[in-house]
Amino acid sequence: MTTHVGAPPLRTWRGLRAIGPFPVVVAGFALLALLAPLGAAEEPLRRVGALLTIGGGLQVLHGVRRADAAALRRAVTGGVISILMGLLVLAAPDTAAAAVALFLAITFAIDGFGYIGTARRSTGQPRRLAWLGAGGDLATAAALLVLWRAADTWVVAIAAALRLFGIAWAMATTPVHTTADAAGTVIDDLGLGDRQEAVAIAAAITVEERVRSSSDRRWTVAFLITLFAIHSARLQTDGSLLGYAAPAIAVVGDAALAILFAFLIATPMALSLRSSTRWIERTVWRWYLSVDEKDGGVRRRAAAVWLRYRLRAAVQLREARFSIPAALWRCLAIGVPVAAVVAATVPVWGMSWFFDTENWASGIWNSWAEARTDSWREAMVRSVPGGVGPATFTVTAPGTDSGDFSFVVIGDTGEGDASQHSLRDQLLTVMQRDDVKFLAISSDVVYPNGSMIDYEDRFWLPFKGVTKPVFAIPGNHDWYDALEAFLATFLQPDAARAAMRARADADLRLTSTSERRIDGLISEAARLRGEYGVPTGFQRGPFFEFQTDGFAMVAVDTGIVKRIDAAQWAWLESALDRARGKLTMAILGHPLYAKSFDMAAVNPDFARLKQLLVDRGVTIVMAGDTHDFEYYGEPSAPGQHAVQYFVNGGGGAYLSLGTALDWPEQPVTSEWAFYPGREAIARKIDARTPWWKRPAWWWTTRYHAWPFSSEYLSALFDYNVSPFFQSFVEVRVERSSGRVRLLPYGVHGRLRWRDLSRSSVISTATGGPDSFAEWVVPMR
Repeated sequence: MTTHVGAPPLRTWRGLRAIGPFPVVVAGFALLALLAPLGAAEEPLRRVGALLTIGGGLQVLHGVRRADAAALRRAVTGGVISILMGLLVLAAPDTAAAAVALFLAITFAIDGFGYIGTARRSTGQPRRLAWLGAGGDLATAAALLVLWRAADTWVVAIAAALRLFGIAWAMATTPVHTTADAAGTVIDDLGLGDRQEAVAIAAAITVEERVRSSSDRRWTVAFLITLFAIHSARLQTDGSLLGYAAPAIAVVGDAALAILFAFLIATPMALSLRSSTRWIERTVWRWYLSVDEKDGGVRRRAAAVWLRYRLRAAVQLREARFSIPAALWRCLAIGVPVAAVVAATVPVWGMSWFFDTENWASGIWNSWAEARTDSWREAMVRSVPGGVGPATFTVTAPGTDSGDFSFVVIGDTGEGDASQHSLRDQLLTVMQRDDVKFLAISSDVVYPNGSMIDYEDRFWLPFKGVTKPVFAIPGNHDWYDALEAFLATFLQPDAARAAMRARADADLRLTSTSERRIDGLISEAARLRGEYGVPTGFQRGPFFEFQTDGFAMVAVDTGIVKRIDAAQWAWLESALDRARGKLTMAILGHPLYAKSFDMAAVNPDFARLKQLLVDRGVTIVMAGDTHDFEYYGEPSAPGQHAVQYFVNGGGGAYLSLGTALDWPEQPVTSEWAFYPGREAIARKIDARTPWWKRPAWWWTTRYHAWPFSSEYLSALFDYNVSPFFQSFVEVRVERSSGRVRLLPYGVHGRLRWRDLSRSSVISTATGGPDSFAEWVVPMR
C-alpha cells in the first residue's frame, strides 16, 4: 500500500459543517417530495418519481466515492433500487398506487437488510449508524406493508421522502475519497505502491492533468456556446423571457445527453476494455520496472508511452469517480460532440418532443404555468372591457340562424410540418362548401410553446384559404407563453389588450410583458390576419358559446390541469342555462375519456365539470389534447340523456400511439371506436424503423414500454412521411331532419368504418365496413 496517498480518515460527526452538498441536495429533494401533493400539479406522483430517480442517481454517484468496498457495493445497490422505485412512481398514473406502495415496501426491506449486513461487519460509530439505518428502512417497509392496500398519493409521497431522507443520512455519515486520492488508488490497484518510479510517473501525470483540464474545459465551454447559438437561431427568440430561456434549456438538454452518453455508453466500454486487458498492463509494468533504461532501448520507451497512456486514462476515470465536478467535465468533454450530432440529426431520425432538447423547455413552462393558469384566466375575464354580460362571450357566424348548416372542429394542429399539411387539402375542400359556416380549434393551436414567432408557419400558413370565421380554445401548450399570442390572434383587440394587462397585473408586473410588447403582439396578429386572409379576432375571452335555434355549443378552456376558475364556471353555468331545450355540444381542451381511461375518475375538478355538463343535458362532448380520433358512448342514466364523447386531437400534431398500441381487453365503455387502428400504425412503424430503434419498438409492442407507457415513446417513432393518420370532424346541424351528424375525416377524405377499430356494439348497429363513418344524435 502506498504511503503518499491513502484512504481518507473516517469522518466524525460535527453537525452541519461536516455535511457536503450531496446530502443537503437529497434532503431538499425529500422535502419537495413530501410537499408535492400540496401543489397544483395534475399528477404530483410524477414529480415524486422524478425526485426519487434523481436521488437514486446521486446515491450511486456518491457511493462510488466511498472508501470502504462494502459500503460502495451497498450504496450502488441501494441507488439502483432507488432509481427503480422512482421509475415505478413515474409510471404511477398508469399503475395502481397500491402496487407502487407494495414495491416500495419490498425495496425498503431489501435495503434494510443490506444495512444489517453492514452493521454486522462494522464496529463503533459506523455500526451504530448502520443499525439506525436498518431500523428506519425496516420500520418504513413494515408501515407500507400495513398500509399498501389503502395507498394513495400521500402514502407514496411520504415513503419516497423517507427514502430520500435515508439516502441523505447515509451520505452525511459515510467517508469518501477525493480527487487527491485518484493517482494513489490507481497505483495501489496495480500493486505498485512501493515502486517509486511508478509513483513518480503517476504524480507527474496528475500535475499534467491539472494543466490540461483548463484547456479541455475551455473547448467544452466553446462547444456549448456554439450549441446555444445554433439553438437560438433555430428557435428564433421573440424577445420574451420564454424566448431567451428556451435556447439555454436546450443546451442544458444537450449537456444532459452528453453526460448520459459518456456515463452509460463510453465509460462502461472503456472500463470493460481496461478490465479485460488489466493483466497485460500488470505484465508490462513488471517488465518495464525490471529493465534498465539503457538495456530496454526502443521497447522500453514504447512501453513507457503505452503505460503512461493507460495510467493517464485510469487517473482521469478515477478522478471522475471521486469528484462530481471532475465527472461532469469529463463526461461533457466526451459526450458534447455526440450531443451536437444528435441535435443536428434528430429531425432526420424521426424523433421529436421528448427526444428533441429544443422542446424540453415546454416541460419547464408547463410546471410554471399550471399553477398560474386559473388566476390568470380569472383576471382576464374580470378585465373584459364593458364588463361581463349574458352575451359577452357569445360568438356568431353568418348563415346559422335558420336552416341547416355545418362547421368543422379540429384539434392539436400547430406543428407546421408534413403531418399538419397532410390534412390541408381536405380541410379546405370542406371549408369551401357553402353550408360550412365556421371552424373551431379545440386545443393546442401552436406548438411547442404557443409563441407568436411560431404562428405564421404553424397557424396562418396551414389555414390559408379558410375564409369562414375561426374560433379557438387554448390547449396546455398555448398557455406556456401566458396565452399572449393566442389572445392577440383570437380575441378582439381591446379584449386582448385588457387580458394581457390583467395577466401582468396578476403577476405583480414581474414579467417581460410591457405595453410595447402588448402593442407589438396585437399589431403582428393584425398584420398576419391581413396577409393570409384567415378571419380571426372575434372572441372576448379564451372560451366562448355559440347559441342558435335548436342547437348550442359551449367551448370551455380547461387550462393545463383540467380545471376551470370561478369566473369561467359562472359563465358556463349561465351559458348552459341559455342552452336549455336545445341539443347542446361542449368542446373542451382535454377529453373526459381517452385511451380507454375515464380521465375524470382521478381528478375531482374534472369530475365536477363532467357532472355539470351531464346534469345540464349536454349530449355531445368533444375535446383535443390526445392526438388521434376516439369515440366513447356512455349509456343514459335514469333521468339523463346518453352522452357521446369524442377525442378530436388528430389535426396535425404527432400521433398519440398509446390508444392503438395499449387498447385494453376490457375498455372503459361498451361502445367505442378509435382511429388509426393498431395494424395501420404497426405497419408504418415496421416499415420505417431502422435497426438501431428496433429494440425500443420491440420493448413497446412486447412490454408496453414498461415502466413508462407506449404514449411516452410515441415521439421516438414520429415519422413525418406517408401514410398519415391525421383527422378532423365535420358537425352537421340538420334542423330539417331534427338531428346532428358527426363525420370524421382523414387525409384522403371521409373515414369509413373499416378505417376505425370499433366495438361489436357499433359494428352491428352501423353499416358495412365500406360505409362512411358517422354518428347521429337526435335534436330535441
